[in-house]
Amino acid sequence: MSEQAARRDRMSGNEAVAYAIRQVDPDVMPAFPITPSTEIPQMVSSYIANGEIETEFIPVESEHSAMSASIGSEAAGARTMTATSSAGLALMWEELLLAASNRLPIVLTLVNRTLSGPININCDHSDGMGARDTGWIQIYAENNQEAYDNYIQAFPIAETPSVHLPVMVCQDGFITSHAVENIELLADKDVKAFVGTYKPEEFLLNPGKPIAVGPYSVSNYAMEAKKQQEIAMEEARQVILDVADRFYELSGRKYSFFEEYRTEDADYIMLIMGSAAGTAKQAVDELREQGKKVGVLKLRVFRPFPEKELAQALAGCKVCAIMDRCESYNGNCGPLGMEVPAGLYRNKVMIETVNYIYGLAGRDFTTDHVKAIFEELEQVANGEKEAVQHRYIGLRE
Repeated sequence: MSEQAARRDRMSGNEAVAYAIRQVDPDVMPAFPITPSTEIPQMVSSYIANGEIETEFIPVESEHSAMSASIGSEAAGARTMTATSSAGLALMWEELLLAASNRLPIVLTLVNRTLSGPININCDHSDGMGARDTGWIQIYAENNQEAYDNYIQAFPIAETPSVHLPVMVCQDGFITSHAVENIELLADKDVKAFVGTYKPEEFLLNPGKPIAVGPYSVSNYAMEAKKQQEIAMEEARQVILDVADRFYELSGRKYSFFEEYRTEDADYIMLIMGSAAGTAKQAVDELREQGKKVGVLKLRVFRPFPEKELAQALAGCKVCAIMDRCESYNGNCGPLGMEVPAGLYRNKVMIETVNYIYGLAGRDFTTDHVKAIFEELEQVANGEKEAVQHRYIGLRE
């Protein structure tokens, strides 16, 4: 295959991830098409057909089968990835748990789309958030550049021996997956050097060291296995930061658990994930011109959850808007609306928080919405208004 140099280009998020897959050249990709991630296996298939990569593409009969095949190939010692969205991820649920508990560093690119019902093909985070307790590392992107960068970083994170957990690389369906943006691509040789060669210590096709993968575990052993899995998730925190540092040296693009945008002196901060962070940043810039001390904290890594770091970052503000792009159906709040306040409380950061639900099933989220939320936060801080939790933004009355 011909080597591509670093260059600037214009790509959709799906194109960017497919290009990254071409550069990584994983051993195996089982996949089943589902909107809006279908383009990714389609593009990878074209790369394979054109002789640009040596990946073995496995067409399967369902997303459940895609993850089952991924588990089999990864357990056999092959670097494996797949792609899906929405109901496809939901159909993988059982296998997601097996992939994580078997400590298999599979990389899954998830193009976020709402879960049914009612049936809808547009973006929210109900699929990724629904899988938040399956044991996968989860990294979310704001734009196409981050989707590309996160994907490349996913392999060294997943394959670090102290981690050895699967990674879900998430981007917003249609908003990033199909929209075209300018992007900076790394050289093929640099990506290959960055991800390295996958050399697992234990794998099924190692004739000199037979192992069992996924055996039945009696009660005397199962709890210890789960604890080891939790320790691996804790180990992933530092590994994510270390890989981000290496990536910064390679690309000049800096990543961490989250991005702080104009938060240094902010009285009011909006905590948000994914593409809507760009909308929030634009509104913050406009409000700053009016003298408003507002900022955005864009959460990038949701699993492992950076509780202490978030608490430290939010400690200086008066009120924080916690934005959830999905519903937990607990009658109380969304997923971030649960985890962020809990983390603040445990770290003795006693600031006011207000949880909002926005953007479900692709509902528009505008700079006017952001500005109205910041105005409300100021009213809450001044005692002019009582905080209304778990309120839907942009809901038709």
